[in-house]
Amino acid sequence: MNQNNWKNLNNIVGHRGVKDLAPENTLDSILNAFDLGLNWVEIDVKVSKDCIPFLLHDDTFNRTTNGKGLANHKNYLDIKKLDAGIFFYNKPTKIYPPTLKEVLELVKNKKKSLNIELKPNNGFEKINVEKILQVMEDFSDVEVYYSSFDLDSCILVKKKLPNCSCSFLVNDFEKFKIQDVIDICLKFNFFLCGTNIKNITKDVIDVFSKNKIFISVYSEKNINVTEAINLWNIGIKTIFSDDPTELLKI
Repeated sequence: MNQNNWKNLNNIVGHRGVKDLAPENTLDSILNAFDLGLNWVEIDVKVSKDCIPFLLHDDTFNRTTNGKGLANHKNYLDIKKLDAGIFFYNKPTKIYPPTLKEVLELVKNKKKSLNIELKPNNGFEKINVEKILQVMEDFSDVEVYYSSFDLDSCILVKKKLPNCSCSFLVNDFEKFKIQDVIDICLKFNFFLCGTNIKNITKDVIDVFSKNKIFISVYSEKNINVTEAINLWNIGIKTIFSDDPTELLKI
């Protein structure tokens, strides 16, 4: 997505695919999102020990797979053997943590778009960005924007791809005050700030809007219809949805 072409970003983005409807950060979850009619999905990407970008949200495999330990302590061939659906379905499955390349092939085939969150990766942040961009070289026709809570990752991706779109994520305005975030976005040309729904007020939206920075919103739980309508009405561009079924009926 071109830096200035923010209008291409829809008002609903599937969160980790659609994580309340299928195992998060899997091909099943992403395909489910597209089958529902979403054009955009968000995924979390980090690298394995052998530097293969793959999908995982947490620092470890413990919560979402039958594996344990840090992401960058396993080679991808071992990661692919893990069951990424067992806790969602409460039974063994053949669902595994996919590579970024597999996801991009699916997104390209479906003619959809992707938000790649660059996950802090225990000292692997720089190689994470480099390996992700290396994979992206073969998918220049896929519409993508990058995001991260790790400021250095955001800065690096913009340094390597100055014309790419990037969102700086902040869970609250404690470490970075609102004006700090605005200054950072303006300095490094981040078109979007993603933040928790608990931070949203009309005043917050207005101050970002005055600086031509758009806001996307996520939540620890699925954003319901009433919340979504209120957010859109006060100027929020995009919300991340764990289960957009009801939102798509509006």
